[in-house]
Amino acid sequence: MKADSHPAQAARLAALRDYDILDTAPEEMFDDIIRLASEICEMPMSLISFVDAERQWFKAETGLGTQETPLDQSICAHAILTDGFLEVRDTQLDARTRDNPLVTEDPNLRFYAGAVLFTPQGLPLGTLCVLDDKPRELTPLQRQTLKVLAKQVMTQLDLRRALREAEILRREVDHRVKNSLQSVSSLTRLQARRADSPDTRHALDLVRRRVDTVAALHEALYRAESDGLVAMKPFVEKVAALIRGSAPEGVRIRTDVPDADISPSQATGLGIILNEFASNSFKHAFPEGRGGMLWITASCNGEEVSLTCADDGVGFEGESDGKSLGLKVMETSAHQMKAQYDLSTGSDGTVLKLAFPADC
Repeated sequence: MKADSHPAQAARLAALRDYDILDTAPEEMFDDIIRLASEICEMPMSLISFVDAERQWFKAETGLGTQETPLDQSICAHAILTDGFLEVRDTQLDARTRDNPLVTEDPNLRFYAGAVLFTPQGLPLGTLCVLDDKPRELTPLQRQTLKVLAKQVMTQLDLRRALREAEILRREVDHRVKNSLQSVSSLTRLQARRADSPDTRHALDLVRRRVDTVAALHEALYRAESDGLVAMKPFVEKVAALIRGSAPEGVRIRTDVPDADISPSQATGLGIILNEFASNSFKHAFPEGRGGMLWITASCNGEEVSLTCADDGVGFEGESDGKSLGLKVMETSAHQMKAQYDLSTGSDGTVLKLAFPADC
């Protein structure tokens, strides 16, 4: 006997689609649940069954040997019409099951017990069920165990749906933030081109690089694993590429940075320091079209990163007296990174050394 459609069939099927579980690959967590159900209930067969529009599909199964059946063979389709649990002690004596091909033919099912899988809104998606080829009766403990395990199935489904929705939201936020940063960067670049004062152009160029550095950090965090750490090497190389785009003609930039993971706050401080160091170098160290080199190098001993920014220019000419806003910004950023900070400058160039903890 084929089961009637559920009274809220349209909403029920929409909820089933929303979980995006149909036709997915087997998963150990669900396989473990049905194995436990079989062992506790002492049954040779168990299923996690989802009742679709024209079929029942099994996310996990043991003992039955198939992954789906038509609805006219579905006892679970009858179970989802109950208030939460269906036990058929002898399928040959129940009008709902006695003409079922799975009862009259191989595998000759004689017993069924299923706990309904309910959404938080109370819509039934399917069942966690156990089956046997001879009449049986569950104990109260076995019935309660099936109900508890069914709730665990839904907990897993609700968790993965929440994670999927969070990922969709994260992508939307990423898209909006990225567009906003690109807009600010483009507007700043446009204003810099229109500015008459070299100092104004220099200031706007520094602002643009800072915005682009934030964008690079945002991208690094978006691509990061669940630990939320930033890969230092590609991040520094991206910042160096941004700096290189504003370097005076004849000034080259080289990087040699190891693979290491740093925290988002360390990456933020490091991006600011690299931009400020480069800005001071471009402004003071290479006067009158002088060429030169700016290096960003680092090493890691397993626990600590030692990073050096250096140029071969003429020095900052009085900028190291602590009154420069750029130098104060670098010192403050180093303090926030909990980094050791040392800056020296002279006629043969400027060297900044940082040492801070990292996962190398």
